[in-house]
Amino acid sequence: MSQTVSLTLDLKGLSCPLPIAKTAQAMRTVQPGDLVEALCTDPGSVPDFTAWCDTTGNELVERTEADGVYRFVIRKV
Repeated sequence: MSQTVSLTLDLKGLSCPLPIAKTAQAMRTVQPGDLVEALCTDPGSVPDFTAWCDTTGNELVERTEADGVYRFVIRKV
């Protein structure tokens, strides 16, 4: 089952805790089941997003890195 990303967040250039804080804020604007894509340049975002998803119960669907940009796709529960 393929689903389209509902919201893309350009969080490049932001450092901890801003990528998580802005993602958490944006997640309140989407419906359960929607996908949110977060694009970050902070290497600390990798463990941060993993821990945040574990804590909140949201599903980390995809995590990739290319040219210093970390891409996270999160499904809202």
